[in-house]
Amino acid sequence: MADKSVASMDAQEYALTRSSFSDTPLAVQYQMEMMRSLRHVNIDHLHVGWYQSTYYGSFVSRALLDSQFSYQHAIEESVVLVYDPIKTAQGSLSLKAYRLTPKLMEICKEKDFTPEGLKKASIGFENMFEEVPIVIKNSHLINVLMWEMEQKSAVSDKQELLNLSSSNHLEKSLQLLMDRVDDMSQDIVKYNTFSRNVSKQQQQKHQYVQRRQQENTQRQTRGEPPLPEEDISKMFKPPQPPPRMDTLLIAGQINTYCQHIKEFTSQNLGKMFMAEALQGHNV
Repeated sequence: MADKSVASMDAQEYALTRSSFSDTPLAVQYQMEMMRSLRHVNIDHLHVGWYQSTYYGSFVSRALLDSQFSYQHAIEESVVLVYDPIKTAQGSLSLKAYRLTPKLMEICKEKDFTPEGLKKASIGFENMFEEVPIVIKNSHLINVLMWEMEQKSAVSDKQELLNLSSSNHLEKSLQLLMDRVDDMSQDIVKYNTFSRNVSKQQQQKHQYVQRRQQENTQRQTRGEPPLPEEDISKMFKPPQPPPRMDTLLIAGQINTYCQHIKEFTSQNLGKMFMAEALQGHNV
C-alpha cells in the first residue's frame, strides 16, 4: 500500500477477503482459492484485509475485533471495509475503513482485558478504532458509463434522493440503540456487584486480621506462643473481575449508533428544507 493513510477501492491494486468471522479450514481454503484465481487473471493478489456488510451501523463487536486483530497482526497495513447497504439505499454511500489503534493492538496481544489493564493503557471506546480515509477510483470507461447512465435516467428516478419516508429507518436505528443501552446497563450492574463483593471481602479480611491480632495479644499475656502465620491470600481469594472489553465494545457501538442517527437526521433535515423550497417554488 503506497499510502497507509488511504484505502483505495481499486480491484487492480488490492485484494480483500470476505470474512465469515471464523478461521475455519473451509474459510481458509476459500481465501486461498480466491487469491489463486486473482493471480491467474493478472489481478494483484496482495492480501491487505477483509470486508463485511452491516445493517444500521451494527458492526462494532468482539468478532470484528478478533478478526481485525488477526489480520493486522499478520499484515501491518491491514484494514477492514464496512459497507452498509441500507444507509446507501437512502442516498448516502456508506463505505468506511477501520484499523485497530496501536494501544488496542498491545492490549489484544497481552490479552489483558481487566479494568486495571485497560486503565493502565488508557483505552476507551473513543480510541479503539481509527478510521482510514477511502478514495474510490474508477477507470475512464467506468466514468463514461456512469455519465451515460445518468443522462439516460428518468427525472422521477433522480427525485428518489429527496424521499422523506425515513421513519422506519430511524425507528429501527433507535431500537438498536436502546438495546445496546440495555446491554450497557446490565454490564454496569455486573461491575457494581463485583465492586461490592470486593469491598465486602476486604472488610472480612480486615476483621479476620484484627481477631488474629487480639488473640495473639491474649496468648502473649498468658505466656503462650503466638498463632502460626497463615496465607491470607489463599483464605480470601479475590473475586474474578468481569471482562471490560465487551463493555468498551458496547460503548463503541452506542457511539456509532449516535453518530449514524445524527448523520441520518441531518441529511433528512436538509431534504425537508429542499422539499419545502421546491414546494414553495411550484406554488
